[in-house]
Amino acid sequence: MNIMLTPTAVLAGIGLVSGLGLAVAAKVFAVEVDPRQEKINDVLPGANCGGCGYAGCADFSAALVDGKVTPSDCPVCDETTRQLLGEIMGVEVGESVREVALIMCQGGLSTANIDGRYNGHASCASADLVGGGEKLCNHGCLGLADCQEVCAFGAIEITEDGIAQVIPARCTACGKCVAACPKNLISMVPATAEIHVLCNNTDKGAAARKACGVSCIGCKKCQKSFEDDPRITIHNYLASVDYKNPPTDQSVLDTCPTGALTVRLLNNQNGGQQSS
Repeated sequence: MNIMLTPTAVLAGIGLVSGLGLAVAAKVFAVEVDPRQEKINDVLPGANCGGCGYAGCADFSAALVDGKVTPSDCPVCDETTRQLLGEIMGVEVGESVREVALIMCQGGLSTANIDGRYNGHASCASADLVGGGEKLCNHGCLGLADCQEVCAFGAIEITEDGIAQVIPARCTACGKCVAACPKNLISMVPATAEIHVLCNNTDKGAAARKACGVSCIGCKKCQKSFEDDPRITIHNYLASVDYKNPPTDQSVLDTCPTGALTVRLLNNQNGGQQSS
């Protein structure tokens, strides 16, 4: 019996000493956490989207208490949440302009001409590797939902016309869709802007028009409307809106012969992008 008790007692003693050692080590090497960090974690939306540049909300909260970021650096937070973060940190938070993802393309199956058929893996990235996809336009939306799949907020849908569309009310401007698009045609724009050039085609006018009925042909008519106050500029045969000073007069739409210049009401909180 004593032979059995001795090793048991030794093992118990080793376990006790090890446990005490771990307890002491935990106290000695413990990293003190700023009490504000737990409050910040409770306030953050918990999306862990990575749109702030950090792996998740916990890393963002740590960076916030360390002064590496500001409350406005979380793209998912609404204005109320930013103000709460400011109160926890004891700093003033100015109002920020809400941004929304915008698909710079209207070339659905009904307007964009098809150059071939893609029968591979249903992925925009894969299709882009095979001749740029099905469409004659090598710059437009492929409609195979890579952007939709990475959106954790259900803010992107693929329409019946085979093109991606953002639902502004759900968009948090995390930016994941921007990175997922192999055509680089998704941009983050101010939700207050209403007039947009929804085209990504930098081909010359004739080639662009041949590829898609609603392409920008670089005719410069819209640009000439703002010669004294530049709000739309042409570069590489493609018009683009200056979102720091976007146009507001919708009469400029009449200058566009193709409809590439159009309206999207991104502040529409009740549904998707709507043209007027």
